[in-house]
Amino acid sequence: MPKIVLSRKLLLGALSALMIAPAGAETITLRVLGQPSGSGLIAQQKERPFFEKLAETTGLDIKVEYLPVDVAGIPDTDGLRILKSGLFDIVSIRGPQVSRDEPSILGLDLVGLNTSYAAGREHIAAFQPFVDARIQSQFNARLLGVWPAGPQVIFCKPEVKGLSDLKGLKVRVGDQSAANFVAKLGATGISMPFGEVQQSLARGVVDCAITGPASANSGGWPEATTTVLPIALQLAVNGYAINQNSLKKFTPEQQEKLAAAIGGLTTDIWAFSEELYADAMRCNTGKTPCERGKPYKLTEVTPSEADLKAVGAAVGEVSLPIWAKQCNAVAPNCEASWRATVGAGLGL
Repeated sequence: MPKIVLSRKLLLGALSALMIAPAGAETITLRVLGQPSGSGLIAQQKERPFFEKLAETTGLDIKVEYLPVDVAGIPDTDGLRILKSGLFDIVSIRGPQVSRDEPSILGLDLVGLNTSYAAGREHIAAFQPFVDARIQSQFNARLLGVWPAGPQVIFCKPEVKGLSDLKGLKVRVGDQSAANFVAKLGATGISMPFGEVQQSLARGVVDCAITGPASANSGGWPEATTTVLPIALQLAVNGYAINQNSLKKFTPEQQEKLAAAIGGLTTDIWAFSEELYADAMRCNTGKTPCERGKPYKLTEVTPSEADLKAVGAAVGEVSLPIWAKQCNAVAPNCEASWRATVGAGLGL
């Protein structure tokens, strides 16, 4: 009899311990799908180190498994689908690449809209709530932050003096908005993964290509080109989103800590992106100081007033009308929401 009583006491004690144990005491694993490994210093020096130290910086009981999208063998165009599937908990979304699945993302960065970092901050903040609502409803995910890779400029193998010289050339573009813009110039827009561009330029598969100066430097594009035309067509918007089922594994307080940490990362990337742009432009054109990249000697073409006006006018004339049709097809209030937020400040 005493043995039976003792066993009951032990059982009751064990049950009580389980009942008072804090919810979520088990370590939560977060699988993070990151930017391509060769995409540049933002991924290498900001994104990857942040996620590898996320447990330490937030104090959350988590284990983070970070994997670049190319190493994972997943097309970067599938970022939102992967997020919805739950295969990865957090995805570093490449905005232009995933826009076919969610066209509203392009509304953050239409060609001609964000010709400077200051303009980008204003316009992205204005339309981000709409994009977040779409990602929540369509992909069961929450958008935690948006950041720019940097001003997207034009690198060419043949020497060019301005936008008019693109006529008849094949230009690698990052999204449909850029493809529509170069088509108006008489060029052919070609979409291809970043990792294939350098060789495609060298072999003449494409004549020119659009990306940020830092990414071009990291990818060795100046080795296969002669000229850079530094007209900012876009800022190449990316972002971080988390699967909502994954988010629910955390308490409300923990969710706030996680969101605040990723918000801090995006703020850091904004500043870093601006530093990278200035340094990479110097590196690519043989100027100093060149602190973060490899020095090259590209010819830097000074944009003409006509070219600057053409890019600025592209929003109303090219990118907005075409994008609005695509976005309204999946979200009838898309264009109206854009015009009420971003467009209101532009007179559109």
